[in-house]
Amino acid sequence: MSKQLPFSAVEAKPYNRFSARNVGWILASAGLLATAYNFFQLRSLAIHSPRVLGHDVVFNDMNSPDRLRDFQNCAIDNLLETGLPFMNVSPIAVSDFEERRDRLAQALVAEGVDAFVVEPGYTFKYYGNVSQPEWEVWEPEERPFLMVVRPFYDQATGNVKANTTFLCPSFEAERARLLEMPFTDAIQIIPWEEHWNPYITLQQSEVFRGLRQPARLMVDEEMRDFIQRGLVSAGFEVVGLQGKVEEVRQIKTAKEVNILRAVNTGTLEAVRQMRKCLYPGLTENEIASALDNALRAAGLDPFFDIVLFDENASNPHGGTNGSKVLEAETFVLIDVGAHLYGYSSDICRTFFPPFLQKPSKDDVPSLRIWDIVFEAQTRSINRMRENFTAASVDIAARDIISKAGYGDSFTHRVGHGIGIKAHESPYLNKGNEESLLKTGMVFTSEPGIYLVNEFGVRHEDVLLVQGDEEPCILTGNRARGPWEP
Repeated sequence: MSKQLPFSAVEAKPYNRFSARNVGWILASAGLLATAYNFFQLRSLAIHSPRVLGHDVVFNDMNSPDRLRDFQNCAIDNLLETGLPFMNVSPIAVSDFEERRDRLAQALVAEGVDAFVVEPGYTFKYYGNVSQPEWEVWEPEERPFLMVVRPFYDQATGNVKANTTFLCPSFEAERARLLEMPFTDAIQIIPWEEHWNPYITLQQSEVFRGLRQPARLMVDEEMRDFIQRGLVSAGFEVVGLQGKVEEVRQIKTAKEVNILRAVNTGTLEAVRQMRKCLYPGLTENEIASALDNALRAAGLDPFFDIVLFDENASNPHGGTNGSKVLEAETFVLIDVGAHLYGYSSDICRTFFPPFLQKPSKDDVPSLRIWDIVFEAQTRSINRMRENFTAASVDIAARDIISKAGYGDSFTHRVGHGIGIKAHESPYLNKGNEESLLKTGMVFTSEPGIYLVNEFGVRHEDVLLVQGDEEPCILTGNRARGPWEP
């Protein structure tokens, strides 16, 4: 059974915005009442969490190390007690990398491109399992280390396949081999000495011998400008990422989808289980720390965690110092991401603490805003179908929020692609009429309304496009309300 920490005197406090914001100063102006109120608060706290030293009872501070440790353990225990069924997935294998490089080669032929060239980064990680920090642990440096993928016709199979070569500084060649990149055979390296021009070395290598001149290379947005200019100066034609080549990463395989489902479901479950343990007095930073540790306990690797209370959440990505304190009526926004086998989660929930009773009235502004944003998300999800434009997904959500009178308070796009990067193309904004959704693409849907100096609401789930059918939710299930995120 999942745990829930005791909440002392504020447990099951009914929602009343007036009492939460104004009663404090009224009581403060009546000294006797304030004194009595504080006495009963402390007495209630002593009943719930006394600490005995000798014959004296010492009241625990609400955020004492013991209390914070209990909160942390509660969040971890609750998550682990689920059994972590979402973690039953396999990492990407060598054969998967080989298959995606072959799909890249076929896309290059379709686009009339001679080779795809990439330096360490997310795209290199996708095709060769090496990120920029894994290659250059100190800083991105000036010596180019490039992966070059060329298509060739395999007569044995009759298929177009990938031939991959690496342009590498001579003194780094052995280190490149030690990276154990996902290849069945030993990697092919074109070495270049420090006093050589590396781009001319590549142009004159066996890789491009016998090809039309100039050879046409495709690069992506991660390729630094000086490398692109170096390739052009050596006689190559360089074009940007587009068409079928871009779709190789955009359209996920079944194994990629399984990992994305695992990491996003797990991240959301961590938020839900941690929420059960909340108590008054916690800061935004303390909640973020406990959530990160719960994710780690489940085998996930957190890489960002935004916890915002009330008016702090009116800035979608925060910017405050994380010191705001949780109260009974605090409206909490959590936007968090983690990694599993190199793939990203990106989920957001807006909710009330578990120790606040649901209001009996329907005229609470924050609850109305919560429902508007949820309806906007529903409409955007309904547009995530084959051949719908990226713009139409955004517009569907924006129309709902605008008709409710909050159009100016929805300040960002409705979503983005997600994979090994948390933010990938295609991007779901109202100006992106060119990008058409394809089966196998995975997107976030994250509309929001942000009322400055009041609060912000955002719901974010991750979804898989499935032809003309409804998209598949990769976060397990959507929120059901501010008390059921």
